[in-house]
This record gives sequence, structure tokens and C-alpha cells, in this order.
Amino acid sequence: MEPTSARSQVGAPPARPSTPVQVLVPTLPPSGALEPTSLTSPVMDLSDLPGGADDDPFQRLAAAWLVGIATAATQRAYRLDLMAWATWCAGAGVNPLAARRWHVDAYKTWLTTTPSPRTGRLRAPATIARALSALAEFYSYGVTVGVLAHSPVADVKRPRVSAESQAAGLSAPELRAVLAQAQAHSPRATALVLLLMLTGARIAEVLGADVRDYGASEGHRTLRLVRRGSKRARVVLPAAAVRALEIYLGGRTTGPVFLTDDGAQRWGYAHAARLLGRLFTAAGVSGEVTAHSFRHAYATQALGMGVPLQDVQDAMGHADPRTTRRYDRGRGHLDRSPNDRLAAILLD
Repeated sequence: MEPTSARSQVGAPPARPSTPVQVLVPTLPPSGALEPTSLTSPVMDLSDLPGGADDDPFQRLAAAWLVGIATAATQRAYRLDLMAWATWCAGAGVNPLAARRWHVDAYKTWLTTTPSPRTGRLRAPATIARALSALAEFYSYGVTVGVLAHSPVADVKRPRVSAESQAAGLSAPELRAVLAQAQAHSPRATALVLLLMLTGARIAEVLGADVRDYGASEGHRTLRLVRRGSKRARVVLPAAAVRALEIYLGGRTTGPVFLTDDGAQRWGYAHAARLLGRLFTAAGVSGEVTAHSFRHAYATQALGMGVPLQDVQDAMGHADPRTTRRYDRGRGHLDRSPNDRLAAILLD
């Protein structure tokens, strides 16, 4: 269903050849089910978007925005955010391109008070803030390319996020136990666990690496990763990770670093995450641990050993040191207080 004001704009042939638009969202209700205000969407020009007049304008704008997102994991997360928002809009009887500020406020309330269908629990403030951030970027893109006159998310307040991440971490003994299970399982599992454990990289970054990204720089063996925001970075590989990676690669010089069981394609996130889940269980690790728990453990262990915050921040690819501190499970522990060390220096 297209907003009425958009039909006259998209009725003519597009300025460039029409391209398929991936179905991103559920079909919106017929115009009779929409409230009148939803039929006055401030759509200005859709001619430069993918697709044609028969495609829903919201899906066309979503497809154009998503194609500019570099990493598959971020694309997947943003697509799910758009699907959730479009589903809510369909239930509220409003086209997403006609949404106003109060619609977004109502959606935020719904996110806050309605359990997640995936977990059955209320969403964490960080989860809600991230979902609203995705919508803000989407609508900002629509304004930038001249499709929308304004963003309904522009002034919506996002939940205050705790200074400490609520995600589960892993202790040093748990890390060793998981590694032992990985070593007993396979060279691929061993290489994956060591890369996550010793570099602090996101699992999507590791799975997205190719063999050509494995090399040397400044006297170190390194792996080049594509981080969020399409930023490229080299991470140093400790000797244990190098040995595990060399054994797993077995002399391969092309293709993705991590392959599926049949070696035909890149190992996907879902399959890798399921393997890690089995390793956690076999290692006796309880709680809601995920691949991201390695990243929390990396920050906690490095900062606990006295590695400067700015170095850990750079290694993890964080733009803001406050984000790195949120990952630190050891913050506030009394044995990390500088008081005794300061007294030893000043009073001796």
C-alpha cells in the first residue's frame, strides 16, 4: 500500500532502471484500514530509489538505506528493527512513512512494556535505545536523500543506558574451560574461540574475514577486520591464535577464513553461535552467555591486568572510552583500587 501523496510521484517510470526490492516488512493494511492522517505522508521524490511504482515506498526506502550498510550482521540487525517497526505500524494503522513523533513515542512505550517474543522478557534499556537509534538513522537517511521532509524520531528521548552492560561475561576459569572443549571438538572451533578470546573482536567481524586478510605488519601476525561503520582495522594475533589458525587453514590461501562443514561457503553466524552454545554447555558455563561474552571477558581481563583504557578501547574498536568501561566486569572491585599503591609511592 502506498501513501496517496506518493502515488502521483511514483506513477511515472523511474529515472533509472528498476531493480528488485527485497521484501523487508509485512504487507501494510489496505487504505481503508488506515487513519486519515496516514494518507498524507510527506513523501517528496521516490524516483531515485530501487524498485518501481508497484513497490511499497517504505520498502524502497529501506532497501536503499540497507544497501549502504557495510557488514552483513549490521544489515541483519537493522532489517529486523525495520520489520518490528513496520509490524507495529501495521497494527496501529499507519504507514511508516506517515508516522509522527507521537507514533514513535507510543512504539517506545510498547517496546518498554511488552515482552520480547524471542526471550519472553522485557527488553533492556540498551536494546530499546539501539532499536530507536536504527529508526533514527533510517529516517535521517530519508530526509537526506529528499524522500521525507522530516524525521519523526528526531527529538524522541531514548532510555538511559546503564553504565555497566547487562550482558553476561566469562571469568578466566570459564574461558579456559570453553577453550578446552573447543580443542577437543575441532581445529575450526579452536581457532574461533582463540580469536574471540584473545582479540576482543566481534564474532561477525571474525566470520567476515578472508584468508587474504591474514598477514603480518610491524613484526606481528595480524588479521584485518571490517568493524562497524565499515572501518577496517588490523588486530594482533598472539602466538596461540596464530598456531590454531595455521592448523585450521591447512595451507589454504584463498576464500573465507571460516568455512562450512563441506568447505563450500562462508561459515554463518547462526551455525557458529550454535556451536559456541554447545561448547558453553559442555564447559559447564551457566547463564545467558553468547559469543559477545568473549568481548566482555577481553575488556575485563585486559583492564584488570593494568592495560591502559585507551589501548583496550583501540583494540576493541570503540569510538568512546565509556563504551569500553561498560564492558569491564571488574570495575569497582576493591582490589583494583589505586589507594594502596599510591600510599606505597608517597609514604615510603
